Amino acid sequence: MRRKRKRAAELRQAIDCLPERTRRAMLEGIDQNQIIVGAYTDNNGGVCPMLAAHRNGGRTDLASFAKAWDAYTIGPEGTRPATKREIRTLRAMLEASLWTDGPQEDLGMVVGQHRATQVERALREEHRSETHERAPRERPAWAWVKGLVRDGGADAVIDPEFKREPDAAEQADERDRAGV
Repeated sequence: MRRKRKRAAELRQAIDCLPERTRRAMLEGIDQNQIIVGAYTDNNGGVCPMLAAHRNGGRTDLASFAKAWDAYTIGPEGTRPATKREIRTLRAMLEASLWTDGPQEDLGMVVGQHRATQVERALREEHRSETHERAPRERPAWAWVKGLVRDGGADAVIDPEFKREPDAAEQADERDRAGV
């Protein structure tokens, strides 16, 4: 099952690499021709999707599509007509590829618009800073310390469970420092 998914992904990638005109021609070609797998043509009038596209104006020589199509469809029986499911899958992949290729904006144009927006924003900020003095801070950055002092100091913030009693050595040191 995993191998089939990988082959389907490779076919989709090969389709995406085809020029748009070839993908459109292939869609027309699969409607007008009997599609086969495992060969370019057969003796019964069947053609591969690439030849069908070629006959409808999509003149592209891309071996990766042919290899991906054969890998996706070929079985032990060799050349045979494509199943309805295989043709339906090919059509869906072609249509999805054309749909996602829809009108796309030029990358250069998008980058230019982005830069223009950045310049406008910078000019607005510069104008704002020139016309409006920045308001001084209401409180200094260290004002939170006053809250500790007002609310009982740092001891009020420390969780009582984490307070510990000094041991005997610390009490002796305290007495020595106090001169007792």
